[in-house]
Amino acid sequence: MSGAQRREQLITIGRQLFAERGFDGTSVEEVAARAKVSKPVIYEHFGGKEGLYAVVVDREVRALLERITAALTAGHPRELLEQAALALLDYIEEEPHGFQVLTARQAPVLAPAGTFSSVMNDVAHQVEHILGAEFTRRGLDPRLAELYSQALVGMVALVGQWWREARRPKKEMVAAHLVNLAWNGLSHLEAKPELLTRKTR
Repeated sequence: MSGAQRREQLITIGRQLFAERGFDGTSVEEVAARAKVSKPVIYEHFGGKEGLYAVVVDREVRALLERITAALTAGHPRELLEQAALALLDYIEEEPHGFQVLTARQAPVLAPAGTFSSVMNDVAHQVEHILGAEFTRRGLDPRLAELYSQALVGMVALVGQWWREARRPKKEMVAAHLVNLAWNGLSHLEAKPELLTRKTR
């Protein structure tokens, strides 16, 4: 096995173990045992457990972001919302270990950029540009696009985490209901909404 192949093997094994047991529950010894190598091989490639974990998380962050970004490239805003929701649900279904690594409590050695919330924040910034243009077209304040993009992406992300465990209804139906709530809400936005129970200033 070449050095590159060994590195990929260790990343694959690490990804599975971190998903199953979390950062604290995974040891260098266990990774080495599954890979049938000695501990120094892992230190040589990654410097230790923290280095391996950082590589695993970075790959998952990029993989998920690339999926969702690809879904936000063209089409009507409603179609973009549908495609983004399906992209997240597809990832959860096809990459359960990766999603578990991203949503588990992160190790203290990682920067905030290596988290599921950071991916969703990046997605929200992309959605913000789409909503900003749509708001301008409708005569709504485009400065509020940031708020609405965070709300939309947050809703999809939380439902995605719930669906990971529930796995019903089917992902297509989940996406359809998400879009139903989000799009029909966006379609009837008030230019200056007010609270009924407390006056806004």
